[in-house]
Amino acid sequence: MEVNNTISISNPPQEKILVNIKASGVNPVDWKIREGHLQQVFPLQFPSTLGMDFSGVIKQLGENVPSDLKQGDEVYGQASVFSGGSGAFAELALTNPDSIAHKPKTLNHLEAAALPLVGVTAWQAIVEFIGLSKSQKILIHGGAGGIGPIAIQLAKHLGAYVATTVSTNDKRLVQELGADKVIDYKTENFEDIIDDYDAAFDTVGGDTYKRSFKVLKKGSGIIVSMLEQPNSEIMNQYGIKAVFFFTQVNRHRLDKLTEWVDQNNIKVNLDKTFSLDEAAKALDYQKDAHPKGKIVLTI
Repeated sequence: MEVNNTISISNPPQEKILVNIKASGVNPVDWKIREGHLQQVFPLQFPSTLGMDFSGVIKQLGENVPSDLKQGDEVYGQASVFSGGSGAFAELALTNPDSIAHKPKTLNHLEAAALPLVGVTAWQAIVEFIGLSKSQKILIHGGAGGIGPIAIQLAKHLGAYVATTVSTNDKRLVQELGADKVIDYKTENFEDIIDDYDAAFDTVGGDTYKRSFKVLKKGSGIIVSMLEQPNSEIMNQYGIKAVFFFTQVNRHRLDKLTEWVDQNNIKVNLDKTFSLDEAAKALDYQKDAHPKGKIVLTI
């Protein structure tokens, strides 16, 4: 993996921002890109710097950057090469104004760097697609992973009753985050325990996704997945709406996320940190260790 240390700090392109990165978040998509699994979707030109999520400080601004962003501002967001950035696994990175927002004041740089992708994913799924409201019931799969802890806290903030699936060792974590019903997916079948739910948020896919249709309200239930495309046959069988989506991190959603985090003392669950020169080890750990929470590089 090539780390880009050749960015000009004297004159960023007119539409770009140069950021002094303090921490970079590691996501499962990063190791998949490294190993070429997504080359049809995300073709790379080499040398290339990996990494999407970051938190840092604005170092230089191009001439056409919005005036509310200033040199020295603490910001977080994404600097992915796939959205016009230069890659977040670096000491310095170029990014777009629409890919960042002011960092939540209640989070340090490590916590903020862990948040953009998982936070916006939870926001899109629960607020924008599901439209979750008070007293509704939602099933969140993978409650102790990268996205799950944020999704649980967001659903509880909206006043919903939350069930989640986790392994035995993670029960206490999700209970502390506010989950009302905790199901051990290794020893229990969730469809035997709950039913008549308004919504499900799937971050697992496969058989777990298919079984989730059984616990949703026929005619009004909705399942949102990041992994599974809607299947009209199973949708018609259960009378359930199914949605598949790609996360789209933008400034509007990051601003909403910042406001919610700062107002509600949101906890960001970090599993492990690595130094920048241990980026390869961090990607291996993300792939092989099934981390409980987020992996972050300290810059």
